[in-house]
Amino acid sequence: MKISAREADRFASKPDPKVRAVLVYGPDSGLIRERINQLTHSVVPDLADPFRITDLSESALRQDPARLADEAAAISMLGGRRVVRVRGAGDGLTKTFDSYLADGKGDALLLVDGGELTPRSSLRKLFEDGSDTAAIACYADSVADLSAAIHKKLTEENLLIEPAALHYLTSHLGSDRGITMNELEKLALYMGGRPSKEKREIKLEDVRACVGDNVESSLDSVVDAAIGGELDALDMALARARSADVNAVAMLNALSRHLIQLHLAMTGIENGQTPESIVGAMRPMVHFSRKAKLQRQLMLWNRKRIDRALEIVAEADRQCKTTGLPENAICGQTLLRIAQAANAARR
Repeated sequence: MKISAREADRFASKPDPKVRAVLVYGPDSGLIRERINQLTHSVVPDLADPFRITDLSESALRQDPARLADEAAAISMLGGRRVVRVRGAGDGLTKTFDSYLADGKGDALLLVDGGELTPRSSLRKLFEDGSDTAAIACYADSVADLSAAIHKKLTEENLLIEPAALHYLTSHLGSDRGITMNELEKLALYMGGRPSKEKREIKLEDVRACVGDNVESSLDSVVDAAIGGELDALDMALARARSADVNAVAMLNALSRHLIQLHLAMTGIENGQTPESIVGAMRPMVHFSRKAKLQRQLMLWNRKRIDRALEIVAEADRQCKTTGLPENAICGQTLLRIAQAANAARR
């Protein structure tokens, strides 16, 4: 079954008892992790319980497909229902999951992190069409969803927020749920949070002092430096993003979205439109400080280069989610490769 965005949080907190397996996918890796943790917590109170939770990678299942059924049928040493989580799954595992679901034994809840999947994905279809399976999409928060998430988190920390401060947060966060939660935790720590007996109100100056340079701006700086072939600027932007706790997968997702945007814009270039007119027509509107950069990027890149760059980013994303190698190293190397390609095109 397909779980709507409106029902996603409710379902993740209390899934339908008849559902044996859930696919969680989309571009918001932070929200994917949050919902998989919610689903896990609905079965296992302790998210660190090694006896009732098993984590598998895509590569592990490719090497040994039978392991999925073995883990799902295993009985916990201390009793209780188990959870089997699979990271970085793609269409290459559709047959493995199909085989398991057709004849799976045991009562374990299977949770699958599918990353970004297209509407034609065979894995999505398998989980959306099953009567005992479910699929939840995780896209960037809308303003309403983001506002609700901010209020929920701050309420848990015994904090209130004035309208101007809330508007600032909704304008500067939201690209990735994980990043949003990290920023809100920093804000709660800055304000004192739960230790206060009385609820304290967050003012605009508090948000500006704590959040400072916004995360979205940090992501834009990294992406623009890489796509623009600005090697020195990339080093500075990458250091700034990491100091703001922007994770590697979020940077790769932002890079991928930007490359796709450039790919779509190539139609205008091929039809004789000017870079200025294309950038001016982009939605959402491009901030004035970035317009000149995007115009230069449209002149540097073509469809062939963009397609190759998207392949490189997709492979880096897969490695981050499946290999266990340091995410920052994978992301940094990928950004450098993209920047070097763009730098070569400038000559």
